[in-house]
Amino acid sequence: MGIEDLVNQGKDFLEQNKDKIGEALKSDQAEEVSDNVLDAAAEFVKKVAPDSIDGHVDGVRDSIDGAIGSGK
Repeated sequence: MGIEDLVNQGKDFLEQNKDKIGEALKSDQAEEVSDNVLDAAAEFVKKVAPDSIDGHVDGVRDSIDGAIGSGK
């Protein structure tokens, strides 16, 4: 089995399960996990980057957060 076969299997899996995947991405559990990951990533970037971009980092974090989880 080659890479192309694996990619096609992945595509087939996603197509067959897109409703379930969509529900999982909008779940409370996904919200909790995404909040923790996004908070940690944003704090890391704020520590290593100039303070002048903190607002931009927060905006990007919030945009990503809006796309994942239940929005709580």
